[in-house]
Amino acid sequence: MTATPETTETAPPGGRTRRGMTVMIGVLLVAAFVMVLNETVMSIALPHVMADFSVPASTAQWLTTVFMLTMAVVIPLTGFVLQRFASRAVFAGALLLFTAGTLLAALAPAFGVLVAARALQAAGTAVVLPLLTTTILTFVPVQRRGTVFGLVSVVISVAPAVGPTLSGVILSAFGWRAVFVAVLPVAVLALGLGLVLVRDIGTPRPLPLDLPSVLLSATAFGALIFGLSSIGESTEGHALLPPALPVAVGATALALFVRRQLRLQREDRALLDLRPFALRPFSIGVVVLLIAMASLFGALILLPLYLQNVRGLSALETGLAVLPGGVLMGVVAPFIGRLYDRVGPRPLAIPGAVVLAAALFLMAFLFDERTGALTVTLLHMLLTLGLGFLMTPLMTSALGSLPQHLYSHGSAIMNTLQQLAGAVGTALFVTLMALGTAGAAAGGAPATAAQAAGIQQAFLVGACVAVVAVVAACFVRGPETRAAQAVSGGDAS
Repeated sequence: MTATPETTETAPPGGRTRRGMTVMIGVLLVAAFVMVLNETVMSIALPHVMADFSVPASTAQWLTTVFMLTMAVVIPLTGFVLQRFASRAVFAGALLLFTAGTLLAALAPAFGVLVAARALQAAGTAVVLPLLTTTILTFVPVQRRGTVFGLVSVVISVAPAVGPTLSGVILSAFGWRAVFVAVLPVAVLALGLGLVLVRDIGTPRPLPLDLPSVLLSATAFGALIFGLSSIGESTEGHALLPPALPVAVGATALALFVRRQLRLQREDRALLDLRPFALRPFSIGVVVLLIAMASLFGALILLPLYLQNVRGLSALETGLAVLPGGVLMGVVAPFIGRLYDRVGPRPLAIPGAVVLAAALFLMAFLFDERTGALTVTLLHMLLTLGLGFLMTPLMTSALGSLPQHLYSHGSAIMNTLQQLAGAVGTALFVTLMALGTAGAAAGGAPATAAQAAGIQQAFLVGACVAVVAVVAACFVRGPETRAAQAVSGGDAS
């Protein structure tokens, strides 16, 4: 059959129709949104779980910590997995893990079983995110990638913000198990649609698995996430270990891991190929994106503490107060994606970084024990607006700068570092809040005023860090001028 000129221009590689690829990417987006949503969905439900299983807060926190730990351990492996196995099988395996974990969580008879279920959910989530970005890079033409990555920004940034709100709404009427019951049908539907609609990307290669790299990767990222996540607990005297110990172990293992990957990638045997960092658009884009993600997760951890502990709002009221920001980001992300396709990354990234820094500065100076919930909501919306102008341009330009054979590794690197940035942002904001609170209390401030002062200090330092993102955003450039076209097969447009 001879293709018409229109078909030849718009059909994706491998004989797939544009409509077929749109449906496939839609399934991946829905699956990824539901899975990422679960990363924060338990934050408000922890008191209910503590009551049901009679566990202290330091133990219950493992429901969120184990999710981050598993993501950090599994994501670096996905560059290898996506090249070694058929993508349809990878998707099916990831959704099966997530669905099984969701069902097990809903039925968990003991706290240990619930923790294991969360690990299964995270393992599936960790695989689907790089699969989604690799699919987009492979089949979406360069001139439309911004639009599609706008939808990916909704998944990465909006889903974690909406999670606590959804949890609060469900908990107001049902128990914590209903949070998982509500997700289960969507997970089953995504699995069924995926088995029918998801197709393979490229041809699997019989790559050898370097076990020392796997062990170093798991130790490095697992220990770093664990250490950073436990800083908040250590300020309250509940940490299992001094945070400096796992952070030191993780940093050492990371140095050894990087050294081994640099050696193995010369023979094309690296578990996680680090050559994407040789491309300036990728490196700069990742730096700015990591600052943005650290700001997002830092704000997500402090805003509920401020609204509940300082302003006295309930869990449901807190969730509703931060919901407009998440909705705003979801609404503007696709439009920003379309703008990216027209003007490129820099005209969007610079104002986005400026708005992000401005929002953090305003939070630092306006959040006290008398600030109204409406002001908090408006400032949170300003913060998410700035993030919206950053996420899509940075993801699209950074990943689009890569040659095709590095797509899966670039996706794995970016998703891994986003998890690490979230942990760093959380640890930094919580530590600064604790230090500021202790200092204000020592000066004679009442408990509520002292915590407000600590939260202001955390946002002020976060704003200063965001200024670095403003400077770096001035050097962001589009991928078209670099090596993306230099490789045969190029950008698959």
